[in-house]
Amino acid sequence: MTVIMTIVLRPIKMWIKALKRLLYQQILRLKPLVPLNEIQWAKLGLLKTLVQRDMDARYKGSVLGNLWPLLNQLAQLLIYTYVFAIVLRVKLSLKGVPTDNSFVFGLWLFAGLLPWIAFSNGLIQAAGSVVGQPNLVKKVVFPLSLLPLVPVLSSFLESTFGLIVLIIFVAAFISHSIPLTLLLLPLVWIPQLLITAGLGYLVAGLTVFIRDIPQTLGVVLNLWFYATPLIYPAEMIPEPFQQWVFWVNPLAAIGEMYRDITLVGEITHWREWGVATAIAMAVFVFGFWCYKKLRPVFADVL
Repeated sequence: MTVIMTIVLRPIKMWIKALKRLLYQQILRLKPLVPLNEIQWAKLGLLKTLVQRDMDARYKGSVLGNLWPLLNQLAQLLIYTYVFAIVLRVKLSLKGVPTDNSFVFGLWLFAGLLPWIAFSNGLIQAAGSVVGQPNLVKKVVFPLSLLPLVPVLSSFLESTFGLIVLIIFVAAFISHSIPLTLLLLPLVWIPQLLITAGLGYLVAGLTVFIRDIPQTLGVVLNLWFYATPLIYPAEMIPEPFQQWVFWVNPLAAIGEMYRDITLVGEITHWREWGVATAIAMAVFVFGFWCYKKLRPVFADVL
C-alpha cells in the first residue's frame, strides 16, 4: 500500500517542489530592484536556506511530505462546511456569486481560513523558535533576528498550496475565469506577514523568559479565531459591533480581502485593509523593538 501511495503521490510532490523553486527564482529576480547591500542580501540568502530546511524537515520521512499542510487545510474546510452549511444552514450574500449551495460556502470558508491558518501556525511555531535553537543563539555571528521569521515564512508558503487549489476551484466551477484581482494579492500579504512577524518576534522573545507563553498563546488564538468572522459571515455580527470588529481585528479585514480577491473579483474592503495595514505595521515595529531589547541576554538565559 505504501508503495502504491508513493507512486501515485510522486508527481504531486514533484509539482510542489517545482513550485517552491519557482517562488525562490521569482524572489531572486527582484534583487536588482531592491536597494540592499551585500550583507543584507547574505542574510536573505541565509533566511531562504533556513526556511527551505525547515519545510523539508517538517515532513521528512513521511509518504505525503509537503502534501500534509494541504490535507490539513482541506480537512478543516470539510468540517466547517458540514457544520455551518449543512447542519446550521448559514447563508451567504456575495455579489455575483451563487450562494445557494454548500460547495460555494466551502470555498468561501476556505478563502477566509487560509490567512488564519498561516497566521496561527506561524505564530505558534515562532514562540519556540529561540528556545528551540540554543546552539544558534550562543553563536556570536549568527543573526538572531532571522529565527522567528523562519516558521512565519514556512507557514505562509505552505498556505500558498491551498491558495492555488482555491484559485483552480473558483476558476473551474464559479467564475470560469481567473479574476484580475489576484494581482492584488501581494497587497494583502503585506499586513498578513507584518502582523505575524511582529507578534512572532514578541512571543519568541518573551518565551525565553516566560515558558508559559506557548500555552497561553493557544488559548488566546482560540478566542481570537471565534471572534473573527472567518467561519461565519460578518453580517451575523450585531450592527453596532461590525465596524469595531474590522477596525480592531486585522485578521477580519485580511480574511475579507482574500474573499474579495479570489471569489468576488471586486475589492469592497479597502478602508478595512488600510486600517489593518496600519495596525500590522505598528505591531511589527513594537514586536521587533521588544525582541531587539531582549536579544542581548538570550544566550545567558538559555
